[in-house]
Amino acid sequence: MKTLIIAEKPDMGRTIAAVMEPRAKNNRTYLEGEKYIVTWAIGHLLGLAEPDAYDDKYKRWNIKDLPIIPEQFKIVPNPKTKDQLKMIGELAKRCNAIVNACDAGREGQYIFALIQQQLKLHQPVKRLWISDLTAESIATGFERLRDASEFEFLTQAARARSEADWLIGMNASRAFTTRHNTLLSVGRVQTPVLALIHDREKEIEAFQSQTFYDVWAEFKQDQIKYKGAWQGDRLTKPEEAESIAAAVRGKTGKIIKYDTKQTKEYPFKLYDLTLLQREANAKYGYSAKKTLDVAQALYERHKVISYPRTNSNYVTEQNIDGMHKALRMLGTGPYADLVQQANPNLVHKQNKSVCNPSRVEDHHAILPTLKRPGTLSKEEQNVYDLVIRRFLSHFFPPAEYKMHTVMTQVDKHLFKTNIKELLSLGWKVVLSKADQDKGKKSKSPKKEDEEETDEWTDKKFEIDAGRPVDCVRAEMKEKATQPPKSYTEGTLLKAMESAGKQMENEELREVMKDAGLGTPATRAATIERLKKVGYIEMKGKKILITEKGKMAIDLIRHAGVDLLASPEMTGQWERRLHQISKGEAAQEKFMDNVKRFTLSIIDKVRQQPPAPANAFGEEARGKRAAGKEGARNARASGGTAAKGVGRATSGRGGSATLEQAAAPASRAAGTAGSAARSSSEGASGFSVSQRQALGSCPRSNCGGSIIEGRKGYGCSHYKQGCGFVVWKEYAGKQITGTMLKSLLTKGQTQLLSFKRKDGSTVKARIVLNEPGTGQLSVREES
Repeated sequence: MKTLIIAEKPDMGRTIAAVMEPRAKNNRTYLEGEKYIVTWAIGHLLGLAEPDAYDDKYKRWNIKDLPIIPEQFKIVPNPKTKDQLKMIGELAKRCNAIVNACDAGREGQYIFALIQQQLKLHQPVKRLWISDLTAESIATGFERLRDASEFEFLTQAARARSEADWLIGMNASRAFTTRHNTLLSVGRVQTPVLALIHDREKEIEAFQSQTFYDVWAEFKQDQIKYKGAWQGDRLTKPEEAESIAAAVRGKTGKIIKYDTKQTKEYPFKLYDLTLLQREANAKYGYSAKKTLDVAQALYERHKVISYPRTNSNYVTEQNIDGMHKALRMLGTGPYADLVQQANPNLVHKQNKSVCNPSRVEDHHAILPTLKRPGTLSKEEQNVYDLVIRRFLSHFFPPAEYKMHTVMTQVDKHLFKTNIKELLSLGWKVVLSKADQDKGKKSKSPKKEDEEETDEWTDKKFEIDAGRPVDCVRAEMKEKATQPPKSYTEGTLLKAMESAGKQMENEELREVMKDAGLGTPATRAATIERLKKVGYIEMKGKKILITEKGKMAIDLIRHAGVDLLASPEMTGQWERRLHQISKGEAAQEKFMDNVKRFTLSIIDKVRQQPPAPANAFGEEARGKRAAGKEGARNARASGGTAAKGVGRATSGRGGSATLEQAAAPASRAAGTAGSAARSSSEGASGFSVSQRQALGSCPRSNCGGSIIEGRKGYGCSHYKQGCGFVVWKEYAGKQITGTMLKSLLTKGQTQLLSFKRKDGSTVKARIVLNEPGTGQLSVREES
């Protein structure tokens, strides 16, 4: 009999087959060779069942029915991929051994475990554990297959994460929603992240700027000029500052102290996923999700970087030889000039800034593979370039500087100067010219009341401390204290990594990594979820909290369940999951704590007075579900129908969102008012009667007109209970006015191109499934 290899995605399966069975017959959903049959999941084929799978009463949302705590969690197939699940089961019957080739991480382990559980696979299992998809790594990985039992603790951690997210997400979302009659999404990770944003915005709102004054003087000795900042208590009166400037202007001063020291600046750490996302956001404005998607494509499709969902910035001794080979590979092509200047001897097993096995767990830092890139998109090229330049920097010596500290006295006034003189650019030659220039201008972090210059120069700085200097210029400058900055996705990722604790020390940050909010693989999904449920919005790079987001945090804290919004507590939970994955903590004890916490949430929310109708802002007002019945009648069986709103409860990142829990019909009934109301009460101030009718409502006997809102097209009779709504975004497509008219008159759009998860393209139409609600679906055409 043959061995069945189960990969996580089609691309990965085909890549593995090309190495292990190059002459395999392609059967569309699997490839079969002499020794192996290679097939694949399509991400999560199975997920935790919705509450109504345990009892029909849960189809109605009622706080009296809470908490929902299954004795045994049920799993159900994803309806969209059930055929592939069935195929895996049929193929397994023909095989006497299985290789788990899903992603080498916690979620990949969980995907396989659910398949194994659902299909009752009893064959012995081996684990393929590799960090890149090059032919060499795949071949080596199959030579060193590991026993599945080695990963039992990792599977337990994955189950605990998924079930904990289900318990808190389902129960807390239903409790807060039914209590406050507004769709409120609550989750183990998303809520503490929202709390970080909420608290930062509160700090900004409460901040009161204060005006103060600096005095700067320019000194000259022969041909050398330098600037100094006046030293003393903060000046709050302009006349005091001007008096000092006038007192020293044109006078002769003396240098009372002059210190120099040599410093070295070493290359920044190799990338883990979070650091890569932060830098791509800062440099290119990419969202965390975009960077992850691009990095995943570079790993899966192009095979030019190693596994990106890593939390390590280091490599093991086994990676050093591969790094040297990758350097030689880069010796021809666009990076050839840099490679010629590189010193391979600098990357070795004793270099702890690169090679530190104790800090590598599942995967090493992101590295280039030995495969040359073909044609990359602009975004792929940008992210690949970040990885390559960070990689190359470690083959260069440190940048060297001479730091000059000068204390200059004029009359009784003291001025301080810091000069950073470049001696050798070192590894910084790998930076682009723009980044080099940016680095020259940047200043080291200072306390708010430190008023001193920090000049950078690539010219030799020489001054004779025994000779006088002339104060050739002096002036005062008005300044103001600055509020904290709003989070960007980059700075929010940094905060999530340390559970909100401000840590500039990299060693401390390293210690906190396994107690952060979420994991590198799930943080992007968490940020996207907060956007989709209407808790945050983007203004350029800034993340701003909405009225609904503010109210959600306030309600949670006022209910007395502060821990639900506590980054530190959630960080400790993540650490416990990490310990479970290493066999250092018990899954059962963790889940018992989660269940107790769930019970306390329900008890506290029951006692909370309902929020006022206008508490959630304009955007949420129409989502109050036409009174309590809208929320109570929301069915929990339509998680997969909420495509484009968030991930399913058992997907990567895990927290259940209410939009996913509500079925399409119920969701439409509760939110059609939002689409129509936003058109009647929006920024334009037009009433419904003034809005242009885009067509007649297709709901039987309704008689209303379809009008445009900010996020969708709703029925003008929403106040009479019509739940028809078509959202402007569906299945990754923007529903234009032309497409809407086609849906209303013909029941379908024109032929469109869609991308499958495996990267292939398919022609399909968007079809109006339910004229009564506006529910859509995608229908492929051969």
